[in-house]
Amino acid sequence: MKYSGIGGQAVLEGIMMKNGDKYAVAVRTPDHSIELKEDTYKGVLSGQKWARWPFIRGIFSFVDSLILGIRCLMYSAQFDPEESGKAEKKDSSGSLSGKEMTLTLVLAIVIAVGLFMVLPTVVVNFLKKWIASETLLALLEGILRLAMFLAYVAGISRMEDIRRTYMYHGSEHKCINCIEHGLPLTVQNVMKSSKEHKRCGTSFMFLVMAISILLFMLVRMPNLPLKILSRILLIPVIAGISYEVLRFTGRYDNLFTRIISRPGMWIQALTTKEPTEDMVEVAITAVEHVFDWRAFLKENFPDDVS
Repeated sequence: MKYSGIGGQAVLEGIMMKNGDKYAVAVRTPDHSIELKEDTYKGVLSGQKWARWPFIRGIFSFVDSLILGIRCLMYSAQFDPEESGKAEKKDSSGSLSGKEMTLTLVLAIVIAVGLFMVLPTVVVNFLKKWIASETLLALLEGILRLAMFLAYVAGISRMEDIRRTYMYHGSEHKCINCIEHGLPLTVQNVMKSSKEHKRCGTSFMFLVMAISILLFMLVRMPNLPLKILSRILLIPVIAGISYEVLRFTGRYDNLFTRIISRPGMWIQALTTKEPTEDMVEVAITAVEHVFDWRAFLKENFPDDVS
């Protein structure tokens, strides 16, 4: 396996692929054609060197992923017949205003923090009457947090739109795995590649859950309000550590990184599904507009490229 540096995200009936500052969104439209948008995204603090320091860069990378992800989702939503007419979506840029983007992002973060960080802390706090060990309480809190996350991703997979999005998610991973394992980017090669990938956002979320257990075991607070506050304030720290671990495991392929990556890849069984060939075609279209996979194979797998 050779690290390519490209990443992506499933959107509604499509795929976003990003390489450096450049990204492309490919969407399968109702008339079965592929609509493509190419653009650049530099990041909220792209000009600041300190924002690229280890353990700090992960925080801003997470924020950038949310911003770009919402932007691409809104673009792909225009091609849903229920959202707008065909003429309207051809002329629309698919972008949100700065205020709309900020409100959407803040709302998403508040809901996620409340559901997956605060709620488990409050629930487990009721067990203090029967459990005196703060270490055990922190462990139970982490287990509950992980269980809620798994229940959430499994539950929404029953929705038809989400199930198809999970299939596109699988096609995204398959494309990257195909390239990083030295195979030409064809539909046939992509279809036989793995739908799990070590650099997936699902793996990042698992690392957040796992690392939070360890940190919350060390951080002891005397009462519930301070405990909730500590959980919220430690989120950037947890995100920064999780990003570095994910980055490390994604760049190197050995027994150690495989062991670390395995739990997150198991969970990807819930968030990725096997795609159809037409979904893979969409993913390939997005990849080819941001990444020269032929040059990558020639440089990294010279013996396998004719």
